[in-house]
Amino acid sequence: MERPPCSGPVRACERWGAGGSADSYAEPVTPDPRSVRCHVVTGKGGTGKTTVAAALALALAADGHHVLLIETEGRQGIAQLFDTPPLPYEERRVAVARGGGEVKALAIDVEAAFLEYLDMFYNLKRAGYALRKMGAIDFATAIAPGLRDVLLTGKIKEAVTRREHGRPVYDAVVVDAPPTGRITRFLNVTNEVAGLARSGPIKTQSDGVMAVFRSPQTAVHLVTLLEDMPVQETADAIADLREAGLPVGSVIVNMASEPLLPAAALARAADGGLTAADLTSALSAAELPGGDQLAEGLVAEAVEHARRWTAQDALRDDVEALGRPTVELPLSVGPIDLGCLFELAERLEGHLSTEAAA
Repeated sequence: MERPPCSGPVRACERWGAGGSADSYAEPVTPDPRSVRCHVVTGKGGTGKTTVAAALALALAADGHHVLLIETEGRQGIAQLFDTPPLPYEERRVAVARGGGEVKALAIDVEAAFLEYLDMFYNLKRAGYALRKMGAIDFATAIAPGLRDVLLTGKIKEAVTRREHGRPVYDAVVVDAPPTGRITRFLNVTNEVAGLARSGPIKTQSDGVMAVFRSPQTAVHLVTLLEDMPVQETADAIADLREAGLPVGSVIVNMASEPLLPAAALARAADGGLTAADLTSALSAAELPGGDQLAEGLVAEAVEHARRWTAQDALRDDVEALGRPTVELPLSVGPIDLGCLFELAERLEGHLSTEAAA
């Protein structure tokens, strides 16, 4: 990725760090949907947070906007969703949205980000390459996992605040972030580092990153399923984020299924009131083979569906009790492709419009 020339630590701090003190945002903030530019997407493993992040990027890119979609976990999930070759450490266009908007994607390579960091702050580009040949970078990030998160969050902040000709390069940055179990530590890691360094580039960078993450221009969106564990993890993550002073955005219920039976039939099936005898006459009238055996199988499936739906519907109350704006995305019956992403993006676009107007 091309970047403007760096003229020593002052220029580097402007890009990777400066932006205010982390202590300026001691209280939790509520993000204003109209001003959010950094959308962090997290969720329990298996909830589809990468899919949601990709769809959100498409929604934000509509009407001619420029959006950067950042992957932090090195799984190349974004490349798979957009059916492109593995992403290098540079920003590449992966989709065009309605109205000429575009989505670019970046898979952050920790080693490359470390070399970039050394070059920007300390003019140690050659030394950095020597460290890489020695395997020192891999060693450092392995024994100090927090260093990896510092590099990732620093790069995210740089993308959010980058400007050209007096305006932001990207209208929005969407981050496919780590799971809910470690999202607060991931976003708050530079604050911990800042406590270890009282001055210098590291302190400046840490304060600048936290100034962005704790400001109203950031929103942490949580993806969940209508299942007990994901909903509970979402509730725990919201509590942790608020305690850390990080702004919580929307709760996105992914893969929500629709009821296949009318409300009265659902309630009857869930209560065990549906029997094979109720279906036998209808099956006979339709001249379907199978008789009692088919009727019993259909009843079993209906009861299972009704009870699963009832349990999921009860969890909607728990999601609503979290007190955050909520949107549901439907369960896809086929593989997730670009067409499916655009359909999900339309749902999210409507949610974003509603939130901005509220």
